[in-house]
Amino acid sequence: MKALIAAGGRATRLRPITWTTNKHLIPLANRPMLWHVIDKIVAAGIKDIIVNVNQGELEMMQKALGDGAYWGAQITYLEQKGGALGVAHVVANAEEHLRGHKFLFFLGDNIILGSINRFVERFQNENLDCMLAFSKVKDPHRFGVPEFAGNGDLLRIIEKPEVPPSDYAVTGIYLYNEEYFDAFRTLTPSARGEFEISDINTWYIENRKTGYEEITGWWKDTGTPEALLEGNALVMDDLPRDTFRIKSDVPDGARLQGMVQVGENTRISSDCLIRGPVIIGDNCAITDTYIGPYTAIGNNVKITNTEVEHSIVFDGAQIDTTRRIVNSLIGLNATLRDVKQSHPRTGHQLIVGDNSFVEL
Repeated sequence: MKALIAAGGRATRLRPITWTTNKHLIPLANRPMLWHVIDKIVAAGIKDIIVNVNQGELEMMQKALGDGAYWGAQITYLEQKGGALGVAHVVANAEEHLRGHKFLFFLGDNIILGSINRFVERFQNENLDCMLAFSKVKDPHRFGVPEFAGNGDLLRIIEKPEVPPSDYAVTGIYLYNEEYFDAFRTLTPSARGEFEISDINTWYIENRKTGYEEITGWWKDTGTPEALLEGNALVMDDLPRDTFRIKSDVPDGARLQGMVQVGENTRISSDCLIRGPVIIGDNCAITDTYIGPYTAIGNNVKITNTEVEHSIVFDGAQIDTTRRIVNSLIGLNATLRDVKQSHPRTGHQLIVGDNSFVEL
């Protein structure tokens, strides 16, 4: 089998971060989002991977992922042609690479608890033509939604229905045979001008042997700042305990509580309190600071006289403010500086783009 990862799109809901960083390279637990996706694909035994990227972002993606050798895999990069014509068109764009193969199609901004092995194994063992993964959600109208008959048979998939026929969403994990491309040629663009993956899935349901499984743990589509931060927390909870290692000397006075990872050449002063789960990268300087649960701090970050909790701090950021920073995304090389020395009693939510400068 092969795998295709969709890593394009403009991620407008995550701007200004995504003006300069591809959404799929935003770090979760200090690793690019796509690293977590590739981990699961390779663990399922698939090592021939194609990554679909926006035109002009090929070099950025290659720099972040390499050729796949880190995973013992082979990664091929493919620029999206024709612009944003819908999720189904992403697969059609890769026909020359996928024709003649069964394949996994994975939306790169989807993260799930546990492995995808059981989905792949059932698809292969039962010789299915299509395999879909569903998850129960509170807001199914935002997704493709499965409709079931009274006896539980799957009837069709409806894209973003106003009145959802079930409380399930079709997640961004699909398995297909090569007939996908025949199905695609039967499609016409939807009212919003896109080729809908829901129409592909309905074609398979009506014409071919299609199976489905429910994701029983968590599944997260990281399309908003809130979902991204929740995804970061979920990934941190799912990390093995031995991931959290202290690789730098920490003075006796510093209090590290719970699961904390500290990278190499990172300096933590004795007046710091770090309450995990927390991940701190390499070459950081943390002084007179409280870092609270579910915070991921990148490499080369300096934080002084600040409280940070439930946030993602990108590489190179500098934070020196007595304010309390919560539920925030702090972009590459961003600077947060205190405009006056006062101790706040409430938190501040920020989404700060790359190379920004903010005074609080």
